[in-house]
Amino acid sequence: MRAITDSLVNLVPPATDALASLELGGVPLATALSLRTGLPAVFVRKRPKEYGTCRLAEGGDIAGRRLLVVEDVVTSGGQVLASCEDLRRLGATVDHALCVIDRQESGAEALRAAGIELRALLLKSDLERVEAGRAV
Repeated sequence: MRAITDSLVNLVPPATDALASLELGGVPLATALSLRTGLPAVFVRKRPKEYGTCRLAEGGDIAGRRLLVVEDVVTSGGQVLASCEDLRRLGATVDHALCVIDRQESGAEALRAAGIELRALLLKSDLERVEAGRAV
């Protein structure tokens, strides 16, 4: 986790106000990245909680803040896109998402079409090259 977090730090856009982690894969990543960068983290649900705070995002006010959405793996980008749209409706600025692995299955393209740049630490093709090298 430390090595991944240290590598992700370099991908955080400089104007980021807070990290927005998606449940559940993004939570440990955003928590570690928050500790490493000093940026606050908010935790984003797929749907607002139906009891208690009834919020979509926990951890602070997001209106008017520039959020970096954090996820572990992006495939189609569907959940990242849906969460970004929800956060935008709540007044946040979301123009970047960060993931550890982009599976290169149209997620980056879907996000780009919505004005969101996906920054990935690793691509599926990177992992395939490493795996192919081990098979030799």
